[in-house]
Amino acid sequence: MPAISLHRAFERMPRHRHGEGYVALVLAGGYVEAGDRGRLRVEAGQAVVHGAYESHGNAFSGAGARVLNLPVIGAAAGGPLGHVDDADAIARLAERDVGQAAELLRQTFRPSAARLNDWPDLLAAALAADPNLGLAEWAAAMGIAPQSLSRGFRQAYGVSPKRYRLELRALQALRRLPAWPGSMAMLAAETGFADQAHLTRAIVALTGRTPKRLTG
Repeated sequence: MPAISLHRAFERMPRHRHGEGYVALVLAGGYVEAGDRGRLRVEAGQAVVHGAYESHGNAFSGAGARVLNLPVIGAAAGGPLGHVDDADAIARLAERDVGQAAELLRQTFRPSAARLNDWPDLLAAALAADPNLGLAEWAAAMGIAPQSLSRGFRQAYGVSPKRYRLELRALQALRRLPAWPGSMAMLAAETGFADQAHLTRAIVALTGRTPKRLTG
């Protein structure tokens, strides 16, 4: 049977991560998802593609939500958020064959842009674009007090800006790891870590495994 999750009105799901990638297709209701690729407003008929070890939290609408979770089949062009042609048809197919339902979702997925654009979202995008971004300098440029920066970002994303940046760096290193031709020290330097030990600790915190075990 397909994995369908039911969520109550105004339910809040704290920031968490999954060890494997998956696609969440909203069959009814909706929510705001705050994750490693910004905050997304997701409604019925839309799907969100999650990569392995990406983190996110969810704030559900007054209607709650009914969500079908499917495996990732190939790459969804232009993800992570998109519409599908017929969510109900995908749900019915999933009752017979989850793999075929995931493939139908991939084939009918059309990217859409519904990201929130408040200052915490601007900061999340800035951290994704520049892992070495100075938080104090960014706050000053935006006219935001440092303590308000940390508090407001945590309210929106469930984690401090520094932690958010660290996890983005770890994800970047993790994605480059399988084909990385150099040393771990070089990868640490390339992805903004102080040294190899710092990189290793961040990857272990994200995945529960060392880089060596992940590639061994």
